[in-house]
Amino acid sequence: MSQHQIYTIIDVETTGRSNKITEISIFKFDGETIVDEFTSLVNPNALIPTHITALTGIDNAMVADAPTFAEIAQDVLNITKDSIFVAHNVNFDYNVIRNEFKAIDIDFRRKKLCTVRLSRALIPGLRSYSLGKLCKSLSIHISDRHRARGDAAATVVLFQLLLTKEDAEATFKQFLTKESKEATLPPHLPSKIFDDLPTSPGIYYFKNKKGKIIYVGKAKNIQKRVLSHFYNKSKKELDLCRETADIDYELSGSELVALLMEDAAIKQHYPRYNVASKRIPKRFAIFEYADRRGVRHLAINDAKVIQDPLLIFYNIRDARTYMERLCMQFELCPKYCHLQENVQECSHFMIQSCQGICKNEETVENYNHRVQQAVDYCKESSQNIVIKQKGRNIHEEAFIIVKNGLYLGYGFIDNDLQISHTDELEHHLIKQKDNIDVQRILRKVLVNAKLQASVVFGVS
Repeated sequence: MSQHQIYTIIDVETTGRSNKITEISIFKFDGETIVDEFTSLVNPNALIPTHITALTGIDNAMVADAPTFAEIAQDVLNITKDSIFVAHNVNFDYNVIRNEFKAIDIDFRRKKLCTVRLSRALIPGLRSYSLGKLCKSLSIHISDRHRARGDAAATVVLFQLLLTKEDAEATFKQFLTKESKEATLPPHLPSKIFDDLPTSPGIYYFKNKKGKIIYVGKAKNIQKRVLSHFYNKSKKELDLCRETADIDYELSGSELVALLMEDAAIKQHYPRYNVASKRIPKRFAIFEYADRRGVRHLAINDAKVIQDPLLIFYNIRDARTYMERLCMQFELCPKYCHLQENVQECSHFMIQSCQGICKNEETVENYNHRVQQAVDYCKESSQNIVIKQKGRNIHEEAFIIVKNGLYLGYGFIDNDLQISHTDELEHHLIKQKDNIDVQRILRKVLVNAKLQASVVFGVS
């Protein structure tokens, strides 16, 4: 390595959730010896949670008279000037410090090196690359673990060891090139996994060291979207990246199918870093049946117990409002639409359109005729369609099926497969559950179906 290269090896302790600095330690290192040091407690102007105090030993009383970050900012700028910023899981420490500078309107930028990623490259095969376990494996003594100076001093010894490893010069040079993403990728994610991600539409899964899915996302370009997570400086994204050890993916062919796949995957796995689309709300169905007199009823019930719903709603208010509209539009009886229960004759305060079926003033045949018109109207409103989409490769097409207003799922078929009836598509269907989030995703396509005749086909 160049004898003129200067490194600043840094560790910070923080308040946790808000990531305000409570202690900082910086060793200036010329590749052989420590030439300068700056260590200080920092008043975060925020309370330190008890679990952080239990971990670090730093409490609110200790930092009460300490300088704020603004008061030590110039010291940090001076010692890190013209140096390479080095830390164990560098993105965490670097972004915490950058955010502190940003709060006082200073743009802090330095080249970075991560001792986690360097250790993975130069000392492969270890079970863990956390600072404590790595130092134990390499017989590096750490005093004052989880204090900034103790951890930074141990990182200096680790860094010295890494400089002596075979291929160190080439590895350091590669990590420092502008094209390299080594300083950007999560510390535990092998670069080959990222490099092998496709640039096609689909969904991706972030997994932790145990293989558990911790985040699901969708993208037009999976690799580009995944990379954007690593540049995001929010605490949630930093925590997500710190846990990520593997990334898996599924191709979708189109962004619309990717949205549907993402929703299903989130509801299946409930990843801890996904906050949206986890709920599975209750569904309500409008359906019809005939009583002993042969009078056809329209009613609302839990969609789980209805085999052939006319329409599905995701809250009872919308279902009742729609039923009231049907009742008035087709001059139906509120009693036989179950808008009034346990009454001999209807007496709805708003709906006065009943022609007398509940008073035996109208024939069942005449009443049922208008019920049929209402049923036809519901079926027409629900739309039965197949939405055609791009496949995952040039040899296939994707499709989405909506039947009786219900989303059934998506699938993929070869271009040369002859489909004579849309029912044949169901053999290739990847069945999915309908829900309010899916309906929201599909609503725009369904509303504009007639305008998109080239990609949307009616179900026979």
